Amino acid sequence: MTTRWSRRGFLAASSGTALALGAHGAADAAPAAPSVRPGPAATTEAVDEFATLRATWRTLILGEGFSPTAEPFKSRLADLGTTASGLRSTMAPATGSLWPDLVYADPDPDTDQESYGFSGNLNTSYTRLATLAQAYSQQGTGLTGDSALRDAIVTGLDHLHDEVYNAAQTRYGNWYSWQIGAPQALLDVCVLMYDQLSAARISGYLAAVDHFVPDSAVAAYTGTSTGANRVDLCRVLALRGVVGANAAKIALARDALSPVFPYVSSGDGLYTDGSFIQHTTVPYTGSYGSVMLGGLGILFALLAGSTWAVTDAGRQIVFDAVEKAWAPFLYNGLVMDGVSGRAVSRGVSASDPRHVQQDDHLRGHPILASIVLLGQGASSTENARWRGLVKGWMQRDYYSPPLSDPSLGLTSLSRLKGVQDDTSVSAIAEPTGHRLFTNMARATHRRPGWAASISMADRRITYYETGNGENLRGWHTGSGMLYWWGDTYANGQYSDAFWPTVDPYRLPGVTASRKALADGAGGDWGASLPDVNWVGGATDGQRAAIGQYLKGLQSTLLAKKSWFCLDDAIVCLGAGITCTDGTAVESTVDNRNLGPTGNSAFTVNGAVKPATYPWSATLSGTSWAHIAGHGGYVFPGGATVKALREARDGRWSDINKGGSTTVLNRKYLTMYVDHGTAPSAATYAYTLMPGASVAQTQARAAATTWLTVLANTDDQQGVSVPSLGFTGVNFWFAGTVGTLTASKPCSVMISEKSDGTAVVCVSDPMRAQSGLTLTWSRAVASVTSKPSTVTSATTGSALTLTFGDLGATAGVTQKITVKLG
Repeated sequence: MTTRWSRRGFLAASSGTALALGAHGAADAAPAAPSVRPGPAATTEAVDEFATLRATWRTLILGEGFSPTAEPFKSRLADLGTTASGLRSTMAPATGSLWPDLVYADPDPDTDQESYGFSGNLNTSYTRLATLAQAYSQQGTGLTGDSALRDAIVTGLDHLHDEVYNAAQTRYGNWYSWQIGAPQALLDVCVLMYDQLSAARISGYLAAVDHFVPDSAVAAYTGTSTGANRVDLCRVLALRGVVGANAAKIALARDALSPVFPYVSSGDGLYTDGSFIQHTTVPYTGSYGSVMLGGLGILFALLAGSTWAVTDAGRQIVFDAVEKAWAPFLYNGLVMDGVSGRAVSRGVSASDPRHVQQDDHLRGHPILASIVLLGQGASSTENARWRGLVKGWMQRDYYSPPLSDPSLGLTSLSRLKGVQDDTSVSAIAEPTGHRLFTNMARATHRRPGWAASISMADRRITYYETGNGENLRGWHTGSGMLYWWGDTYANGQYSDAFWPTVDPYRLPGVTASRKALADGAGGDWGASLPDVNWVGGATDGQRAAIGQYLKGLQSTLLAKKSWFCLDDAIVCLGAGITCTDGTAVESTVDNRNLGPTGNSAFTVNGAVKPATYPWSATLSGTSWAHIAGHGGYVFPGGATVKALREARDGRWSDINKGGSTTVLNRKYLTMYVDHGTAPSAATYAYTLMPGASVAQTQARAAATTWLTVLANTDDQQGVSVPSLGFTGVNFWFAGTVGTLTASKPCSVMISEKSDGTAVVCVSDPMRAQSGLTLTWSRAVASVTSKPSTVTSATTGSALTLTFGDLGATAGVTQKITVKLG
């Protein structure tokens, strides 16, 4: 008969020795002296509460509510057992290592960069022990309650403790390994193997944790103790308290979470506009943000109903952020790479080939599971809606179905399976609309059938992040990279070995100099910031005018870039492109990853181009182009475009020192505008139409009055689309464009509606204007709503808006609704 483990049944089974697997497991146990217990003053009630917390944590890290004989769990559990068998067979305790391939003894701790690898190996060694402990504790692994496996785990714990992770050791290399990575894995093992560990052993392990993660680690909300890192540190402290029956530690962990909740106005954390920053200058919703979301969810669940429940009212900010901060960057199961920092360079590991490749889908799935877990502590309304969102994301992830994700843990798998099987939950469709995240120089544009994202950089947000030998060639990802995905097509664009094989100087949407840059150019941890202020735009929540004043990384390149985000297209303009590097300067229209085969048809002005590799051509007089299975491109007024098909080789180790050295090959179709070696005031203009057919693309190119480029200069860039009632202008300097006159730099977007009203959207991307006057030469009868920043509004044959101080608005759009005359 199949045994389905309910929460109560699982906890009951896990509270006995060896998962209540019988006398054999208990009799063969390692020294079974009572584990660490509370001191004499502790009450029986307190003892029971610590035991309850240990049981809760077991459930949180092992999963619940699934049958070990049902798929996909049966196969996953068997794989866990196979992995554990392999790890046990290769474990060989020796001086300086527990596994031969993971040497943690640093011969020269003073050479910091080299030390990172050794401390990382310590971290991985504990992670492997945690894998063994899960195989021992889970049903259906073939190693459940295995005495030899138990002995190997204890041997490994003792070896690491005696050799390196103890209270007498001075840490070296990466602080993360000592304060977060290693102790989290160690404490997980302590919970899973609690009844198999002596009191002396646990005391020694906890003394090591206290040494490397003292209470002072969370004394101040600064440095490495902010955002996701702070949540991780709190997890260590809380579990240290649970394992050691120390109420003060658990209380400290709970209270130290509180600084994470409030909105911030600079540095690490959540912002009111939905931005999430880590490492001071890096947009990190999809990586560190994922860790924070998951960490908070699991700690809320651990402590719920206990003496130490998290009751801080600020946690509602985290609940609000599910749809404000995370959902905008989730699309059909993936999380957008533009907010994943250096994590995009993490492919197959060279040291542990069992680790599957990371990609945007595989990074997205744990976020979905974290949202499900977090929902258990939210309101019933929030929980129900989030489960609907998650079900929708899961159902639409045809490229990488979450329940087939080999990197997804059993706990996350069981949570997602529960949502999929819940017939009371209806899948919620992807939302449409535009979101501008001014505090992290990012924007998302979502339309029926597709979604896009724009990554920029300014004096607050770095070009890119490198560090620990990761993301060595992400130099131009903040130079206006335009990502886009389709609902049922092209979802593998950035997932299928894109980052190790793409030309890093020709990222989609960027303008860049071909000047050769060194790996890691600009410095570690987001150190390099462009000296620019004008980055941002204006949006009504559906359409937008976005702009970036671009200065190249370690380059003389200057450019003004604008994106006008519309109903079925994004109009892209570039102007003032100037550079004296002595190398070619290019604006990449697109660079599509066509996978290993690369046979998508490429049509230009109605002619199908060769599908051979390599192939290149200079296409003069290009009016439109189309890539089968992807979308269309229209060049207003015609353009000279260079196109090439190339098969590119690359290795994950090229962009990440810890990556696999296996050579990969992917085929690319690239379109770019070549501005020459010493451009001055060069320009480009094109319209991106995701998912458009050949006929739709050709029709848009033929409709020459659909789009009017009002300006494309170093001073202003603007467009008008009469059929949509849309006008958008980015004023880099004061001036007049079409019917709009601005007294100072600003971004303006207007939508005229069929009901005789219009919405005028204005922002100060520079965050510097103490006053602004905007005149729209259009008859306006009245102003029906305006923000307090508008100090006066004059209507009649024209609309004149006078703004007060906009510097404190953080670039947020000011919306004015008017009735047209």
